[in-house]
Formats: sequence, structure tokens, C-alpha cells
Amino acid sequence: MSASSTARSDYRVVVLDDHALFAESLELALGVEQYTAIRPEPPQAGTSVRAAVQSVLKHRPDVVLLDLHLGDFGDSDALIRPLAEAGANVVIVSSTLDAARLGGCIQRGARAIVSKDRRLNEILAVVRRLRTGLPVLTAEERESFISAWRRDRQENEVAMTRLGLLSNREREVLADLMAGRSVREIAERKVVSEGTVRTQVKAVLAKLEVGSQLAAVGLAHRVGWRPPGDPADRVGDAT
Repeated sequence: MSASSTARSDYRVVVLDDHALFAESLELALGVEQYTAIRPEPPQAGTSVRAAVQSVLKHRPDVVLLDLHLGDFGDSDALIRPLAEAGANVVIVSSTLDAARLGGCIQRGARAIVSKDRRLNEILAVVRRLRTGLPVLTAEERESFISAWRRDRQENEVAMTRLGLLSNREREVLADLMAGRSVREIAERKVVSEGTVRTQVKAVLAKLEVGSQLAAVGLAHRVGWRPPGDPADRVGDAT
């Protein structure tokens, strides 16, 4: 049976969102439109991606309206590709404005992006278009999202390359800065002079090509960098 000939009552829409009021409103709106709406419990902390995906697929969804953050489970980006590969039309319904992240969702197989700030009717319109086989994202919109994702990926690769230039001592110093420690506190923990720590901080900034400690910490957080081991418990010598 083609999508355009599928009765609304046979068109199954899963709403996966941890915001109960929003999810209930969306479920009710879908029901009024005579779709078969299913609102399963979001996966809990510690649930594997495989288990989370299976818990959705058991409902045989035609469409999955997916929030990008599912409470204790965390970010749901990893669910997109396996759901899409299983044949579900994944629609991201989120409040995020991060174009690069949304581009990553499209790259993983999401069919459309809808902001939670939009009216429910606009979300329902996407479901209607999917059911009838109409496009839900223009070529220009798709390219804009994917381009943002590619730029972000390239910037992250450059940042990781720069982080890889840091010596062991410099990694420890960066980890301490990420933990919110001052130069004086780092010097006391490492049993070295403040001058030594300042020299190491300057080396970190130079290698990362940033102008401040805050920028260095922001860069490390942005790419999810973590130092090997636990540098907070190690004592270092001057380089």
C-alpha cells in the first residue's frame, strides 16, 4: 500500500519526548486528526541505544516525532540512524537552535526538523506530508543544515589536532583549567611555581591558537575533550 493511500487510522506515529505536557498535547492533536498516536515511556538512564530503538520499533511506527534530549537517557541523536534504517520517518521536534547539530540529525537520516516553538498544526502538517509522500524539507534547507554540520565537523577536527599537540604537562594544566582551578591552585597542587604554571598556560593557548584560558576551556568542552587518566591526582614537575 502506498503512503498516499494509507488511511490515517493505519498511520502510526510515535511521540518520543520526556516533556509530558508537550507530548500529551501532541498525542491528543494526532488523535483528533485520526492518526494512531503512541506515546511510549522515554528510555531511562543506562538504557542501551539498541534497547531504546527496539522499544520504539515494537510499535511499528511510520513516523517518530523525536525530541533531541530524553531526560535521564540523555541525547537521542544516536537513535536516528537505526530508526531511519528500519523504515521510520524520523522528525526532530526540538527547541535547539544549533544548526550544526540539526544538520547532523539530517545526515543521520532525519526527514525533517520542527521547532517546539511552532504551533502543533505545523507539526501535524509535516506528518500529513509524510503520509501523502510529499517533501518535508526543501533542497535548500537540507543543504543549509548539512553545510553547518560539515563546517562544525571540520572545526572540531582542527581543534582535536591542536589538542593533540599538547604535552602531558600541558594536558594536565588544561584539565585543571577545565575544573575551574586558578594558576595559584594549580601551582599548589603540582608543587611548582606560579611562573611555571603561567608558562605552561601560555603554551596551551599558543598551541590551541586561542587568546584566553576561557577560550581554551570552551574549545576543549566543545569537542568533548578529556585528558587521559585523572590529572587532578597527579603531581607534575616543571617542564
